[in-house]
Amino acid sequence: MIFLELVLQNFGPYLGRQVINLRPQENEDCPIILFGGMNGEGKTTLMDAIRLALYGHRAQCSTRGNLSYPDFLTQSVNRYTPINEQTSIELAFENILDSVQVEFRIKRSWTKSPRNGKDTLGILVDDWPDTALAQIWDERIEHLLPLGISNLFLFDGEQVKELAEQDIPTPIVVEAIRSLLGLELAERLASDIDILVNRRRKFLADIQTANTLEDIEKKLNYQQQEYQTAKAHLSALQDKLTSAQRQQQKASDKFVLEGGKIAAERSQLETQIHYLGEAVTQQRDTIVELASGILPISFIFSLLTQAHTQAQKNYQQQQVEIARNILLEQEKKFLKYVTEMGLNVKQIEKIKTFFQQENDALKEDKQSDVDSWLLASQETINQINEILNRDLAQSQSLAKERISSLRNQEENLVAIERQLAVAPAPEVYAHLGDAVKLAQRELAHAQAAYETARRRCDELAAVIEKTKKELAQYSEDNIDRKNDEHIINASTKVQATLKLFREKLTLRKLNQLELVITECFLYLLHKSDLVHRVAIDTETFSLSLYDFQGQLVPKHRLSAGEKQLLAIALLWGLARVSGRNLPIAIDTPLGRLDSSHRNNLVERYFPSASQQVMLFSTDTEIGKNEVEQLRTNGAIAREYLLKYDSAKRCTTIEPGYFW
Repeated sequence: MIFLELVLQNFGPYLGRQVINLRPQENEDCPIILFGGMNGEGKTTLMDAIRLALYGHRAQCSTRGNLSYPDFLTQSVNRYTPINEQTSIELAFENILDSVQVEFRIKRSWTKSPRNGKDTLGILVDDWPDTALAQIWDERIEHLLPLGISNLFLFDGEQVKELAEQDIPTPIVVEAIRSLLGLELAERLASDIDILVNRRRKFLADIQTANTLEDIEKKLNYQQQEYQTAKAHLSALQDKLTSAQRQQQKASDKFVLEGGKIAAERSQLETQIHYLGEAVTQQRDTIVELASGILPISFIFSLLTQAHTQAQKNYQQQQVEIARNILLEQEKKFLKYVTEMGLNVKQIEKIKTFFQQENDALKEDKQSDVDSWLLASQETINQINEILNRDLAQSQSLAKERISSLRNQEENLVAIERQLAVAPAPEVYAHLGDAVKLAQRELAHAQAAYETARRRCDELAAVIEKTKKELAQYSEDNIDRKNDEHIINASTKVQATLKLFREKLTLRKLNQLELVITECFLYLLHKSDLVHRVAIDTETFSLSLYDFQGQLVPKHRLSAGEKQLLAIALLWGLARVSGRNLPIAIDTPLGRLDSSHRNNLVERYFPSASQQVMLFSTDTEIGKNEVEQLRTNGAIAREYLLKYDSAKRCTTIEPGYFW
């Protein structure tokens, strides 16, 4: 099946006639039809239009809720539709009819107050009206795209999210899986055999027995009708519960966003501000105390270094002067002594020359250009050296630590003061808190009502099973077996064979489905070492994950994005195993996926999901990078942009995308 064209006239936000070409490009691997639009601009309406065109009053449209079909049709008419114009939907698609590919065109039209509460259905086959096909269209569409499996091909991101968060699929999904895998055929045959046997027993029984059987059958029919009503009520309560959960989450998010949480922690924040303020004051006092010591010398560090150098030079000069004076004194004494010894003049002159050379050497060592104004002692020089090389460095390091600590404390103090500044007033906080409490109460009521309805369904199912056993027991105990022995025996054998057949068929199909889902999940997942095998429970159809060591991988270990990929892998695997080559339409396709999972979905799933894939996205889901990637890979056949005109209050469809 390939969708070719969708025509909307005065439907939902679409005023007038708008034609959308859905045909993928021929002879090219371009399956994607991309629709871009902001929230509320009509993407989901296009999905509803496809469902409504195919299934009419049985369509599971997003905005129908509990509305009757006439009320839903009236609600779907654009409010600005001229009084003399109809509202209509046309859907053209290709499929096989009697081994020949033909084009079907479905047209449903109605007015704002539809006559007899119905729409007018017209079917064209290769542009020829087919009134007979229109009469049996509900049966015909079940062969082309059964309603029970339509949600597996026409789905939205919210449906994938719910499927990902459930440990056990809902009954609707289970029934769709059974239908898609062909498991319901054996069950239907078994049910038909039961009906045949009961009718045969009723025919062969005497009047009293027949009347009793008839009473039991009436009771069983009544119970089954009551059970269907209870299931419908349960489904409605499920929608209310989902809505209550969303409202509760919305109220909680608003509470946090508008500072309710901060307001609730006001006392704690004020205490933190008090203690941080004291810590800041104490830290400042410590820094002031450091500044009262040798730390200010840092400002004259270079001057003190010069003084130290000058003191060393002066000290050396003093030592040279002392040595020179001592040498002069010794020279005088020695010359006097050698003179008294009677040495000749020549020898005395040599001695004088020696002393003169020594004196000249001392003069060279003396730094006559250095002024001896500091006159520092060696002890003073050593003290200056300790200040420069040890004490001052320690004080500076400690001061830096104290200043850094002070800045951190001041930043923390400012951050907490800002949090406290955005906290709402007490009355606003009380209003936000009341809204959260109200949402929680409504959620609790919805949960209680849902649980009550669910238990009621379980009770009715048990009662129905008991009545069925009573009917079978009564028949076996009271009906003459002579004429119906062959039928009963044969039916028992057939039922046993069917049971075995169902079990083996289920096992075979699920084994095949497990392999395909595992392949799809690993293909979409960027963690190739996380999961080795996906297993499916034969009773509940719940999914279990196992690693390479055969150990169970708990689902809570998966991220929200990985759970969504698992749900998509389930839908993809079901589509592949079913063997039905059907179009896939996805509303809000990327949900909460992170960049890596989103990239895998864009690159691997969308181009390969089907021969025709319709994506309905906002600008934040399939963004600029994703659409460029799809274009580069040549996967997009057509692009459409939904634009809402606030002045005319209607949406138009134009070629192109956001970028």
